[in-house]
Amino acid sequence: MNKQIKFYKYQGTGNDFVMIDNRDLEFPKSTDFIEKLCDRRFGIGGDGLILLENDEKSDFKMVYYNSDGNESTMCGNGGRCIVAFAHFLDIFEDKTTFDAIDGLHKAEIKNGIVKLKMIDVKNISTDGNDFVLNTGSPHYVKYVKMLNNYNVFKNGNEIRNSETYKKEGINVNFVETVSDNELFVRTYERGVEDETYSCGTGVTAAALTFMDKNNQTSVAVKVLGGQLKVYAEKNGEGFTDIWLEGPANQVFKGDIAL
Repeated sequence: MNKQIKFYKYQGTGNDFVMIDNRDLEFPKSTDFIEKLCDRRFGIGGDGLILLENDEKSDFKMVYYNSDGNESTMCGNGGRCIVAFAHFLDIFEDKTTFDAIDGLHKAEIKNGIVKLKMIDVKNISTDGNDFVLNTGSPHYVKYVKMLNNYNVFKNGNEIRNSETYKKEGINVNFVETVSDNELFVRTYERGVEDETYSCGTGVTAAALTFMDKNNQTSVAVKVLGGQLKVYAEKNGEGFTDIWLEGPANQVFKGDIAL
């Protein structure tokens, strides 16, 4: 009889993840197996897979894999979802600190809304129209018009696979200004190699470029999967005290054969 493992499915504004409690360290970290679990036809389906593990210096550790099975850089919505998962597992009450690939993160949860503190951003590179910055993952930000009808897959794929970014890869965010305090963001994600319904580090990157230009400390962000909000404080050429806020929910749970 095949051994079964318990999994949980979480989503944060449509960014969905297979979540595994791996505090016993029994999950097989195989690229092919993780890719299969994330497959929407032959597995559970998800933009990525996240392992929750024990950590010596914080409440828990987040280990994140893209849907191609490779361990990846920080995922903002995944970070919010693992906070909701850890809360479900009774690891903490309302506030927590956890470790991720880019360092320690503070977070809090209330009524299904998770606020996640992101890493400080030291600088934003720009040529006047487009921006490049790292919010835990590398992001390219491009402002466009009529984003509803914009070909995100084609244009995002071209930038991600351009000579400059092909080797390391970059996430590509297309941004439209909705009002003085709201943006609309659509993202092509490396590792997924497609548009996703939402990207937390991408929303953060887009928000910071907007706040930098408009001298603001918060902005609402519309994504295909819902609404998020970003708060930050300007500090020299960059930003500190950056928080990403939005819903994170358990969708279903089950068992799957190893």
